[in-house]
Amino acid sequence: MAVISKKIPAPDRVAVRTALLSVSDKAGVVELARALAEKGVRLLSTGGTHKALRDAGLEVTDVSEVTGFPEIMDGRVKTLHPSVHGGLLAIRDDAEHVEAMKAHGIGAIDLAVINLYPFEEVRAKGGDYPTTVENIDIGGPAMIRASAKNHAYVTIVTDPADYSALLEELADGSTSYAFRQRMAAKAYARTAAYDAAISNWFAEALDIAMPRHRVLGGVLKEEMRYGENPHQKAGFYVTGENRPGVATATLLQGKQLSYNNINDTDAAFELVAEFLPENGPACAIIKHANPCGVATGKTLKDAYARALACDPVSAFGGIIALNSTLDGETAEEIVKLFTEVIIAPDADEKARAIIASKPNLRLLVTGALPDPRVPGLSAKTVSGGLLVQSRDNGMVEDLELKVVTKRAPTAQELVDMKFAFKVAKHVKSNAVVYAKDGQTAGIGAGQMSRVDSARIAGLKAEEAARAMGLAEPLTRGSAVASEAFLPFADGLLSAIAAGATAVIQPGGSMRDAEVIAAADEAGVAMVFTGMRHFRH
Repeated sequence: MAVISKKIPAPDRVAVRTALLSVSDKAGVVELARALAEKGVRLLSTGGTHKALRDAGLEVTDVSEVTGFPEIMDGRVKTLHPSVHGGLLAIRDDAEHVEAMKAHGIGAIDLAVINLYPFEEVRAKGGDYPTTVENIDIGGPAMIRASAKNHAYVTIVTDPADYSALLEELADGSTSYAFRQRMAAKAYARTAAYDAAISNWFAEALDIAMPRHRVLGGVLKEEMRYGENPHQKAGFYVTGENRPGVATATLLQGKQLSYNNINDTDAAFELVAEFLPENGPACAIIKHANPCGVATGKTLKDAYARALACDPVSAFGGIIALNSTLDGETAEEIVKLFTEVIIAPDADEKARAIIASKPNLRLLVTGALPDPRVPGLSAKTVSGGLLVQSRDNGMVEDLELKVVTKRAPTAQELVDMKFAFKVAKHVKSNAVVYAKDGQTAGIGAGQMSRVDSARIAGLKAEEAARAMGLAEPLTRGSAVASEAFLPFADGLLSAIAAGATAVIQPGGSMRDAEVIAAADEAGVAMVFTGMRHFRH
């Protein structure tokens, strides 16, 4: 295919004489149009935007008068016409283009203010298939892309947040090339994100797990001071997924969240969501994306105290996630320890007042918990590529547990096993979690050897016991969970030495028989889940 080249220098300042306004989000558009009219700019518009501007008393020309063709098919066809796209795409300093404009009566359009049908909002609200399809914009993206391509002469504005910057730029009635470039770059990013949302929705609706082309898009919520480290740049983008969490939460107080805060807060809230409020209050404390304490309790204050008891040293400067409304009594306990972030579905007035005494403590409320069973996507970059997988929405309650030892677990051991396995799902691999009576007793995370994770968790439990003045660590009589199979008996033996009496693990090792034999010899109960929860 031949490469088309038009080596015509782009002018710096371009006067804006005609503007086309066609917006779904009409916030600020009347005020913008009025300001443009006051500068002598001719206004063109379509459909609902045209009506809004006319109702505001502005003189505005309907695009149908320019095209000589009415809107048809419920507005599906209105701007897809040479009189519109010719006015946007014409190279004003190209003699052939100018001659074509004269020959066909095409007027130049210098400014396009366009935003799109609310496809993302309709998708997020769970619109049915026909409604969602109807909210796929066609003319809007075409005009945006045409304007952005011809940014040498045309200014394209797609975000109402840029209206004030546009008017400042138009102080002398023209826009600069640098401004048009920035707006064009933003415009292409907008249409890319829009198309990404559409393609991903189709993949979900048609149950296509891994489409041939995968595009992930988002909108910048905030530019961050830095990333994981001060020398790294970072931004927080939201994808529009209708899932309660850190991306959709309201920050009631506290300074801007950092990159690490957001990462840890997401990990904390996804973990605590495993524990349904109707089954009682629950608290998860996270440090560096790993839980250092998780517990349920009779009250939220009790759940927090029990979670803190697992590893009070690591909890310093951590993230606290709650599965129910933060109350005053719990808030009073939390502010006794330096904490970075609290996230909960809500917070009552007393709790908000107490947290307000710590102005740097961030308090986020989400309105609800995310459903751990709902499918979704997770992604990470690698050199030259993107790894995409479905969200780990496996739930231990949905698994058929297989008793593989001579001794079956007691009813209480089974409860503790399930609790420990829920937590292990959210611990970086290799993961070992001890739990007893709805409380983590020790957590070993991210070790290269599973036996080291078991030992570290046991040591932390002993340290916590000494800190609380207990005669023995909570691992005595506990259940222990491994998020992946035990490849050797050594990890099991370390857990038994720490006091575990019951073990839950996926199974599937070539040495399962050896591990089961070691459990039987120690009189320990063991169950296999058949599902692993690697987390890297």
